[in-house]
Amino acid sequence: MNKRYILYIVIAVVCIVAIFAGVYYQVFNDKPQKNTIHQNEIVEDPEPDDATDPEVLKEEFNALFDNSFNNQGYDTTSIEKPEQYKEQDIIYAAYKFQAEKDEVYDVDINIPVFNVNSQIADEFNQITQSIFANKADEVLKSKDRYTIYNVEYVAYLNENVLSLVIKSTLKEGNSAQRIIVQTYNYDIETKQKLTLNDVLEAKGITTKEVNKKIEIQVKEANKQAEAIENALAQSGQTVYKRDINNAMYVTDNVNHFFIGLDGQIYIVYPYGNSNFTSEMDVIKI
Repeated sequence: MNKRYILYIVIAVVCIVAIFAGVYYQVFNDKPQKNTIHQNEIVEDPEPDDATDPEVLKEEFNALFDNSFNNQGYDTTSIEKPEQYKEQDIIYAAYKFQAEKDEVYDVDINIPVFNVNSQIADEFNQITQSIFANKADEVLKSKDRYTIYNVEYVAYLNENVLSLVIKSTLKEGNSAQRIIVQTYNYDIETKQKLTLNDVLEAKGITTKEVNKKIEIQVKEANKQAEAIENALAQSGQTVYKRDINNAMYVTDNVNHFFIGLDGQIYIVYPYGNSNFTSEMDVIKI
């Protein structure tokens, strides 16, 4: 047979195989993708395997606290402050105390305040007083049990949004250690507090995609908690487990969030605020 005809036959066979392979791929392997439109870009909805390791997020969150205010280069000179504290920054540590007393306490306390002239800022400071400052006073006066108490904070300014997050670690006697977190988000232009939905709307982020992100992360954290619980079954120890159907895992009900460096949004679920646990979930948007 002429070599030229053999070459034509080989080429034809290769083409036929390629066509069948393409059809097979389209029929059996092409899965539809779910998309959401965000700022004229197609953004794929997150899937379960998009979850970030909860421990990595908690380590990142804990590493943020350096008892400082980062204005990120934004001008704060126009922000009105109380006259007697006008030389201080708009967020500063009003109370610092570090000491150790044998068999009584070991404390490292840094309590910040909003140094801004506004009713909302005053309300924020009252909350800080009731949660952290009053507890510090109680710890320093108590002699009933050995207590470890640390309070630290970090604050950021992102354009018109001033965010402050305070974290305390509390270990009293034989009680389980608790981590307590309080966050504040303040609009320096309107002098109003901000909700998470306010921030998401301003950034053009849909609540749908954030709710999905929260769901994925909380489910992953709960999955890890169940695995740890199974591993500790024989020891009798327990771990904190989430109720993933709780309404708090929806943006409308998020109470603890802040905007960090370069506009990064963090949502925090500090379960130690109302339970004797150090467990928390952190979602990064």
